[in-house]
Amino acid sequence: MILSFKNTSAVCAVFLLVSVSSFHKSAIANINNQSQLIAQQSKTQLNPVFKSIMPKLNQKTQIQILLPRFIPESDGENPIYATIEAATQKKYDILLGFTPDCNGASACRLGVVSAEAITRKTPSLTGKRVSLAKGITGYFVDFTCGAGCSDATLTWRQQGVQYVFGLKAGDRTSLVKMANSAINP
Repeated sequence: MILSFKNTSAVCAVFLLVSVSSFHKSAIANINNQSQLIAQQSKTQLNPVFKSIMPKLNQKTQIQILLPRFIPESDGENPIYATIEAATQKKYDILLGFTPDCNGASACRLGVVSAEAITRKTPSLTGKRVSLAKGITGYFVDFTCGAGCSDATLTWRQQGVQYVFGLKAGDRTSLVKMANSAINP
C-alpha cells in the first residue's frame, strides 16, 4: 500500500507540474493573442472620411494601406470627402475634398493620400528631411503659389511602399501629424 501510495504521489506530482506548465503557456498565449487583437483593433481605427471607400480600396490593392487618422480641417464644421482617383494592385491615389464630386478642382481640394510599390523606376526622395514615427525619415516639399497654390507634400518609404500625403498650401507640422497618425495607428 505504501509503495503504491508513493507511485500515486509521484504520478500526481508529475501531473501537477505538467498542468501548471501548460497553464502558464496557455496564459502566455492568451495574453499574446489579446495583445495582438488589441494591436489589430488599434490599427483598424479609421478616420470616418475613408469609411465609404475602404471596401473598394481593400478589393483593388495588395499593398499596405496607410490612411491618416488626423486630417486637418476635419473638425466637423466642413465635411471632408475621400474619393479614389486610382486603385490597382500596387498603387492607390485618394483625393481629399470639401465636396463629394471635387475631382481635384482648386476651390474644393484639400489634398491627397497616395501610395505605390517601390520599383527600380521609382525616383529617389527629395525635399527637407523630417523625422517621423518609428524612426522613419520623411521628405517635405513646400507648396508654391501662382494662379493657385500647389500641395505641400510629405513622402516616405515603409516596407517596400512609397507613401505621399499632400495638403493644398499645407504646412509641415500638419503633414507630419497626418503621417504619424497613419504610421502609428
